Amino acid sequence: MIKNSLQSFIDRVLESRTIGDDDVRLLQRDILPHGLVCQEEADVLIALDRAVNAKSRLWADYLVSAVVDFAVWGTRPTGYVTGTAAHWLLSSLTAGGGPTATGIRIALEVVREAEHADPALAGFVLRAGPAAEPAFASVVARMA
Repeated sequence: MIKNSLQSFIDRVLESRTIGDDDVRLLQRDILPHGLVCQEEADVLIALDRAVNAKSRLWADYLVSAVVDFAVWGTRPTGYVTGTAAHWLLSSLTAGGGPTATGIRIALEVVREAEHADPALAGFVLRAGPAAEPAFASVVARMA
């Protein structure tokens, strides 16, 4: 369930169509100080990334870090991204017209961070485009 402070933040960002440095700091400090606690929070932030074009450089780093931390370490078994978790994450990243560059980065970093990630995530990044492949080569080699 999305808490009221996060919903208010989302409504305000959608109205302004921008995510600034102060918005990112507000999320980190006041709204989600302990990170993401449920899939719904991750889903709405991933959707927000897709919906807003004017974003601070801090936004992508924050979103990647928050989703990776939740997907890899915030769910059980920790360190493992199961098929169910991978299906959720891929559904969220590809909804509404496909992944953003930040969405591709999220998938890449989840695979890098996890002790084991479902191979569907690796396939997703490899299919995402040539720009993702060089950074992903070491991860794919590690999985083999």
